[in-house]
Amino acid sequence: MSAKIRLKRFGTKKRPYYRIVVMDTRAPRDGKTIEEVGYYHPIETEDKQILFDADKVRSWVNKGAIVSDTVRKILNKKNFTLK
Repeated sequence: MSAKIRLKRFGTKKRPYYRIVVMDTRAPRDGKTIEEVGYYHPIETEDKQILFDADKVRSWVNKGAIVSDTVRKILNKKNFTLK
């Protein structure tokens, strides 16, 4: 099984919010998740938009999880580097 850290969409039409989740790469976008590691709420104020657990993200990356491009950009907004 290959894991990927990506977004899972919630909310209504034109009022989205997302959870940053670890999922199987074959699962659909809103399918079953392995673990939730944070959220992204683009409509909120700048300081409340992004919240994630850095230790969990690092742990999953060390286990071999692939980070999607969108999630990588979101994490970079909080000056979080993956190495």
